Amino acid sequence: MSTDDPGTPGRRRPPRPWERGTPGADGPPRPPHPPTAGGDGGPQGAPMPAVVSGLRVLMMVIGGLQAVIGLALVTNSVSVATSVWGEADASVCCRPSPGEEHAGTVVFVGLLIMAVAAWGIVTALKFPTRHPDLRNSAMAYGWVAILFTVLLWAFLAVPVLVAVWLVLSILLTVRSHQPECRAWFDGQRR
Repeated sequence: MSTDDPGTPGRRRPPRPWERGTPGADGPPRPPHPPTAGGDGGPQGAPMPAVVSGLRVLMMVIGGLQAVIGLALVTNSVSVATSVWGEADASVCCRPSPGEEHAGTVVFVGLLIMAVAAWGIVTALKFPTRHPDLRNSAMAYGWVAILFTVLLWAFLAVPVLVAVWLVLSILLTVRSHQPECRAWFDGQRR
């Protein structure tokens, strides 16, 4: 056996810096981490303005509510179709009820509503990237939310819910036009 062998009983290897109790004793030195886009700062590290973060939250709330409505339409399609198209005629035998005939239409509308909800939520989640097209997507989503409110008004007899939804949709559309929002998505710092 060689005397330079660390396994030799009479010879010990010299201690490493992290074994001696010196600064940096928590392990071997590590390379520095590259800068990341943590939190809502985006790639440039600027904090997200209150208008933009409010718009983001508003889009997630409206998208979540739309997803719940779409899911309710898909899971209760026969009962919704029956309430919209009426009951079956008792004099006609061997024919499905109007609710069963139009359940596919209700499912299609529910899936369409869930797709629009996913559009809004995904757009809101991508806000920290500061891509300029996201602001355009938010504006378009606001107008679609207003259109959804009009359709909700036609089929739902709860005016308070429709009024709240309309206010949220208008806020969504207005906030995407504010200068702070425009500056955030154009990459300028304020």
